[in-house]
Amino acid sequence: MELKNAQKAVDHWIKNHGVRYFNELTNMAQLTEEVGEVARIIARRYGEQSEKESDKNKDLGEELADVLFVVLCLANQTGVDLQEAFDKKLAIKTERDHDRHHNNEKLK
Repeated sequence: MELKNAQKAVDHWIKNHGVRYFNELTNMAQLTEEVGEVARIIARRYGEQSEKESDKNKDLGEELADVLFVVLCLANQTGVDLQEAFDKKLAIKTERDHDRHHNNEKLK
C-alpha cells in the first residue's frame, strides 16, 4: 500500500470508527508513547537489558504499526501529503548520501 492510500485508509477509519481525530497535541503525546513502547521492546529484546516476562509477548510489528497509524493521523490533520514528503526526502538522502556510507570506515 502506498502512503497516500494508507493516509486515506486511516482517514476512512477515523470517520467510520472513531469520533474524530484527537487534536495535534494529543496525537503528538500519543506518538511519543507509542515510540516509547517500541524503544522498550528494542532495548530489552536486542539491547543489554533483560526482557521482563510481561514484555516477552509484545509484538514489535504491532507497536511499529501503532507508531505509523499516529504518524498518518498527524499527516492527515495537518495537511501533509506523506507520499510526496517521503519521496522528496528519499531523493534528497539518495543524492546527499550516495557515497557517504560506503566511505565510512566505521561501517566496514
